[in-house]
Amino acid sequence: MATQTLTQQNFDEVVTTNDVVLVDFWASWCGPCRSFAPTFEASAEANPDVVHGKVDTEAQQELAQAANIRSIPTIMAFREGVLVFAQPGALAPEALAELIGQVKALDMEHVRKQLAEQQAQAAPDEA
Repeated sequence: MATQTLTQQNFDEVVTTNDVVLVDFWASWCGPCRSFAPTFEASAEANPDVVHGKVDTEAQQELAQAANIRSIPTIMAFREGVLVFAQPGALAPEALAELIGQVKALDMEHVRKQLAEQQAQAAPDEA
């Protein structure tokens, strides 16, 4: 499956309606982004069950700002609509494959429980 262009208009829908979504935040002027692009494309072809989305940070500045992108490329992984990984820097093909395996293997019930506990601790007065 080819990579999908993500915009402010479709980002939330893509992330929340697919099981696993990898997002590459990039820009055309960024050398490391251009070097990483073939790795990301190859991963998309090898993993048709994982949505591989690309966000052009120049064209989608508000989305990049909302995602708190400070350095590109930045790779994010979402599982069942939950951000489970975010890291600036290109990944080697092996590391990207390992990341996909780890994201697929996550116990999302446990992840959601941890998130709920963190949110409860962060806002004890609101409970």
